[in-house]
Amino acid sequence: MAELSVAQAPSQLDHGVSLREAFLTWLRVAGLSFGGPAGQIAVMHRILVEEKRWVSEQRFLHALNYRMLLPGPEAQQLATYIGWLMHRTRGGIIAGGLFVVPGIIAIMALSYVYAAWGNVPVIVALFFGLKAAVLAIVVEALVRIGKRALKNQVMIALAVIAFVGIFFFNVPFPIIVFGAGIIGFAAASMGVAAFKTDAGHGAGKDKAAVVDDMLGEGILEHARPTVARALAVSAIWLALWLVPVFALLATLGSANVFSQIAVFFSKMAVVTFGGAYAVLAYVAQQAVENYGWLKPGEMLDGLGMAETTPGPLIMVLQFVGFMAAFREPGSLAPMLAGTLGGLLATWVTFTPCFLWIFLGAPFVEKLRGNKPLNAALSAITAAVVGVILNLAIWFAIHTVFHETVPVRLFPLSFDAPRLASVDAFALALSVAAAVAIFRFKVGMIPTLAACCGAGVILYLIGAT
Repeated sequence: MAELSVAQAPSQLDHGVSLREAFLTWLRVAGLSFGGPAGQIAVMHRILVEEKRWVSEQRFLHALNYRMLLPGPEAQQLATYIGWLMHRTRGGIIAGGLFVVPGIIAIMALSYVYAAWGNVPVIVALFFGLKAAVLAIVVEALVRIGKRALKNQVMIALAVIAFVGIFFFNVPFPIIVFGAGIIGFAAASMGVAAFKTDAGHGAGKDKAAVVDDMLGEGILEHARPTVARALAVSAIWLALWLVPVFALLATLGSANVFSQIAVFFSKMAVVTFGGAYAVLAYVAQQAVENYGWLKPGEMLDGLGMAETTPGPLIMVLQFVGFMAAFREPGSLAPMLAGTLGGLLATWVTFTPCFLWIFLGAPFVEKLRGNKPLNAALSAITAAVVGVILNLAIWFAIHTVFHETVPVRLFPLSFDAPRLASVDAFALALSVAAAVAIFRFKVGMIPTLAACCGAGVILYLIGAT
């Protein structure tokens, strides 16, 4: 919003991509945003870098690297960053807002079903098939990102160390991120060749990316950091985020469920490094044991909804907010209270995401040529590949196996699948989805639809 008041030469955004075209493209990205952050980032890369050529590979990865430093949903903030770069604040709001709209609608509809009818068998069967497909999509996305980020043996080693640390030793995600960043920054400062980055925009020889072709190594006017702009952005987005929180506290009191939702999920917006999986255990514990919003096991049901619908996995927090208000509606009808609770949780979760991007992105754009910083960000991306591998394995274990066995051999601590609990149908569907994607290059939507149909058929014939 602050950017709109800054005088700019018309040519500075004369890249030939209209706001209408951008709206339709971001709508398409939103509709295909299945499979968690790995799959969503892969979708954006395929559409924005390979197909549309809006931004170059290097600029895309630079934005992704910065995003990895922030709390909140990776892919949604990456979309906001690129939308902002292309069409200022308005473009960022469109890109980031559209990214979550399909998820809001889908999770809200499933929350209605869940609250009214519980675990309807046909819905469970639908999720069964979708989870198998999503597992294959996440693996495919992991391969894509790994090919881009793991450019040498050192980067591969960082990814392996990150995976071992988070999977076997439960090293917190922020420590992995900042540790990799420090390693990359220090190594580049000392001239270590493996951490040297290409400062060029890397738009490609055949068809230049529109932003990079227009700018070269320059910076758009609205992407130039100034103190006045930073203060204005901070004031606007902090007000949009926190004024509703303080208003609820002042009018309803801290014991009211809506006040509790506003405060609790505002805290989550600040500490959600690593996405939904990183905070799942904490949110589940607080929602079940402290607040009594959910029953044991219901958090995984909500995560299943988020995993198999478009949008960020952190949309699971909307389900938690819905169930919290649904079960403590006060004077409101339960479904109305649940709707308001879910939307409130979504608002305080995602509004800070726009603050982080609109405040920090101009400074990140200015530092694109800083080699030690770029090396730090590249090291972070390499480490995050290992973290995504951890998430993919976690997802595979909970999709293909019914039971896990905790392994606690100090200092090792992880959950291993109980091999006897393998679900043969889930395994077969996942393998079939992987063959379709990797061998026959079947698209995401046909794969999802086929596995969904297979799940329902297996239920109808009594196989699941």
